Amino acid sequence: MVLFCAWKKLRQRGVLGINRRNADCILDQNPRSLFANVDNKLQMHNLCRRIGVPTPEIAAIIDSHRAIRRLGESLADADDFVLKPNRGAGGRGITVITGREGAAFVRSTGERLQLDDLRQRAADIVSGIYSFGNQPDSALIQYRVQLHAALAPYCFHGIPDVRVVLYRGEPAMAMLRLPTRASQGRSNLHQGGLGAGIDLATGSTFHAIQRERFIARHPDTGASLLGVAVPCWHEVLEMSRRVARAAGLGLVGVDIVIDARRGPMLLEANARPGLAIQLANNAGLLPRFAEIESRQASMPWTLKSSNAQCKVAAVRSQFGA
Repeated sequence: MVLFCAWKKLRQRGVLGINRRNADCILDQNPRSLFANVDNKLQMHNLCRRIGVPTPEIAAIIDSHRAIRRLGESLADADDFVLKPNRGAGGRGITVITGREGAAFVRSTGERLQLDDLRQRAADIVSGIYSFGNQPDSALIQYRVQLHAALAPYCFHGIPDVRVVLYRGEPAMAMLRLPTRASQGRSNLHQGGLGAGIDLATGSTFHAIQRERFIARHPDTGASLLGVAVPCWHEVLEMSRRVARAAGLGLVGVDIVIDARRGPMLLEANARPGLAIQLANNAGLLPRFAEIESRQASMPWTLKSSNAQCKVAAVRSQFGA
């Protein structure tokens, strides 16, 4: 009876569950053939270049164990970069380097790594430890985003990002993800990062969680998590729309970082966005989806046709047509 009451309460609040997400949103609206547009970071990077969306530069691609032996050459002049899987998820396998001390590479956490340590991490990535289905992968050496001053008080040893969940090409919900000591400087919620719900109209936070519990202040910096204004908010929303429509997916999560020098940049996208964003916003996604459907149903035919053409263009782009 208790479980039934809890389920009924969630349903009344319009909370989207994982089974309904998979059946009604992913299977129904996300063509499997287009998953590579977002699952493959290199492919996503190339898509962003085609549509004019800024994204962190890729300095090198390590796609074989032979290439790992030449990693020292690729990093000869590098002292500020990110080593990450091309097809990873959930922040796994990412190593952030913020400087060098002699032959050692210094991580954002202060840990020192030697070149052989980085070779081992690259080998793990290439072997597919972090990829979907544990398939062989490539390691990317990428530009490290610089922390925006406006967000510095709300971060611990890492870079925050904005997750926007879009439905049928329109923003439905958003949250600011913040790194903590518990998450070791990562912004991923399941690793202990914070999620702060963002009001779509104003771009300011109004509710925050850590490990599914409400939290009012950052546990490491003490800064209030309510009323935080996200820089360049309207640019963030417009960028997320462009990415979602170019990817051709009905439901997609778009992660955007605010670089101190370059402004909003697309970090990655996800064809299977997580549902914790509802906890961060203290609201369900289903009413937001219904509102978007209602707005689009009343759109002029020409605008509906334009949206359909965007999806067709994404499919053609996937197959090189």
